[in-house]
Amino acid sequence: MLILLPPSEGKAAPGRGRPVDLDSLSLPELTPARTKVLDALAGLCGDTERTDEAMAVLGLSASQRGEVERDARLRDAPTLPAARLYTGVLYDALDLASLGAVQRRRAQRFLLVCSGLWGAVRLRDRIPAYRCSMTVRLPGVGPLGAFWRESMPAAIAGAAGRGLVLDLRSSAYATAWTPTGELAGRTATVRVLQETRPGDASSRTVVSHFNKATKGRLVRDLLNSDDTPRRPADLVEVLRGLGYQVEAERPERGRPWPLDVVVTSV
Repeated sequence: MLILLPPSEGKAAPGRGRPVDLDSLSLPELTPARTKVLDALAGLCGDTERTDEAMAVLGLSASQRGEVERDARLRDAPTLPAARLYTGVLYDALDLASLGAVQRRRAQRFLLVCSGLWGAVRLRDRIPAYRCSMTVRLPGVGPLGAFWRESMPAAIAGAAGRGLVLDLRSSAYATAWTPTGELAGRTATVRVLQETRPGDASSRTVVSHFNKATKGRLVRDLLNSDDTPRRPADLVEVLRGLGYQVEAERPERGRPWPLDVVVTSV
């Protein structure tokens, strides 16, 4: 099973640690692309005459000027394992640090965090704190979603093997990889719906911010489960067994399975 997670905008600030070593990161087929994005981002942010341009490119406000200075130092900045670097609602609900040893090993095998800067990383990969979302259009690189579409398919396919892919990425990060063919049939996406009047489907609304918490809890429950579903239909049954209200319809051939997880509170 491969679970694709979005990154978090908020990140822990490593106080010490060795600089990033691109050759040590998982999915080495992404190294050339990572190098190109890192050089473009650090080069833009490191040019003090282009600070205003960098802020516009990264979508920063005046109070976030320090993010440009941080990105300028990415190659020399201290690092943390991705498991500790990413923070925010989803990662708070997932609470990796409190998992048992077996569950942490499952997390290392199953989880892949997508990134505008790194493409995708495993939890053990050491990376610095950064600011660069998938919506950024970097000079010399272009829109990152389109850029990563060239190298991500092979990397995701290799990481997925013959198993299930549970795609929990946000829409911005979904632009970097779209499952096709046989792999699409082994891929499930999740939409979280809140039912404000239990039992009344007409009261359902799409959950936005708090869908992250639901997805974090869902992943944690899967890691704690003894089951490892290999197909989307198996995943539906496992999630229902874990107490989730899941609705799904078999899609057309060559398309991912869309799953609706219905909650009454967020």
